[in-house]
This record gives sequence, structure tokens and C-alpha cells, in this order.
Amino acid sequence: MKDIFDDRKSRASAWFRTLRDEIVAAFEALEDAQGGEGPAGRFEVSQTRRHSDDGSDAGGGLMSVMRGGRVFEKVGVNVSTVYGRLGDRAVAAMAARKDLSGLKDDPTFWASGISLVAHMQNPHAPAVHMNTRMFWTPVAWWFGGGSDLNPAIEYAEDTAHFHAVLADHCARHSDDYYPRFKAWADEYFYVPHRHRARGVGGIFYDDLNTGDWEADFAFTQDVGRAFLPAFVPCVEKRRHTEWTEADREAQLIHRGLYAEYNLVYDRGTKFGLETGHDANAVLMSLPPVAKWT
Repeated sequence: MKDIFDDRKSRASAWFRTLRDEIVAAFEALEDAQGGEGPAGRFEVSQTRRHSDDGSDAGGGLMSVMRGGRVFEKVGVNVSTVYGRLGDRAVAAMAARKDLSGLKDDPTFWASGISLVAHMQNPHAPAVHMNTRMFWTPVAWWFGGGSDLNPAIEYAEDTAHFHAVLADHCARHSDDYYPRFKAWADEYFYVPHRHRARGVGGIFYDDLNTGDWEADFAFTQDVGRAFLPAFVPCVEKRRHTEWTEADREAQLIHRGLYAEYNLVYDRGTKFGLETGHDANAVLMSLPPVAKWT
């Protein structure tokens, strides 16, 4: 089984890197197409490293961030592959989610994934989040992730398009996936202390292990493949829309909501900080400017 999962880990990690490269290229192409004053935005790429408590290597990845672009005010696309031993609190948190009592005896883990958050210059263009990941332990493996749209100014046709693309890619694997994972996203991306959703939803799934690794990996790949055709047409429609100071105000206040959610509730943020990953990479999702009233 170890040899099988060594190969599977390599394949998953390579896929997340390939997806990262495709998205970075597409976003820089949007910058080139925008025109206007100032240079087109480009990603700044840096390596992230993680170390175990004893100082030994525990993996890392690439952090790619574009700031002050023509289309993107700030966008980060991170990939990482990390490994080592889970701390007591991380083990307890996972055991509370699913039957992983065996982790107490062997808390070894391996995780790889891609995480993306984009905050736009034009308030009419929606912010967006996407991530997919694979997690392995000696007692269980699973996939998770999803994608959700976060407009400050909602357009019903953009919401419908985004969901339609996700639904199509989900339907290639199971008729049950889209309605099930949409409902999960509606629950997961809800901000209890504000009594409202973070955005207009999408899909979210976690702990996906049907017993067929190939099928679950194929689905996770399709969640990644759905991202660009779901999101880019929304940006194409809105990136030249005239906007007012009132529109900008609405965008900044919505970003405050986004920041609150990510800092208080998001599992990925909590896990990244808990396991000692690069804090700048973990907090890449935060907007460059936000406002509270």
C-alpha cells in the first residue's frame, strides 16, 4: 500500500502544480488584455518552507501573489505539499470530524493542494475563492475543496453561470454531487455572527473517500478544471464596467465580511497556522484593503 500511495501522492501533487500554472497564465493574460495606464500585473513567486519541531524538512510550496494589477487588486495562487506529524490539537480536531482515533497512535500526515483567492480592482467584478487538496494519514485518506463566488455587487446572470459550470463538471461524476456539495457550501460559507452568507455560494466538499481513489482524484481534478470557465467569463463581463465611490464602498465593506470569515471560521486557515505553515501563505486570502462601518 505504501508504494501505491507514494505514486498517488506524486500524481496529486503534480496535478495541483499544473493547475496552478494554468491559472497563473490565464490571469496574466487577463491583465494583458485589459489595457489602460500602468503595467500589466504579474505574479511574484516565492518558495515557502515548513519545518518540523526538530528542525527537519516538512515540505513547502510556491506562493504566487499579484498586487496592484489592472484587473486584480490582489490575487494569490498557492500550491504546497507538506508532511510530518500532526500536533495534539490538530489530531483532536480531525478526530472530532471523522473516525480517526488511530491518529493518536501514529499522527503522521501528508497533504498537498492548491488555494486561490482573487480580489478585483473593479467592484462589479466578483471576488472568488477556489481550493482542492488531498490529505493522507496511515489510517485514512481523502480529498476536499470547492469553489465559491463572492461579489460585492451581485449580478444574477454571473451567479447562474458560475453555478452552471460547477454543476456540469459535478454531473460528469455523480448526479448527487452538485446538489449535495452546493448545500454544503451554503452551510460552510455562512457567517453566523453576521447572519448571512459570505457570497453567492458554489460547491464545497471534504472527507471525500468513496473507496475509489482514482474516481475521487478525477472528480477533484474536474473541480479544478471548472474554475477558469466558471470565473473568467464573469470577469470579462465586468472588468470595464464604470463604477462609483459608492460601489467601491460596498466592495470594501464586503471585503471586511470576507476577512472576518477567513480569520474566524475557515478550516484551511486554522489548519495552516496550527501546523506551522508559512503564515504569509496561509493569510494570502486576506484582501489588500477592507472597511468596517
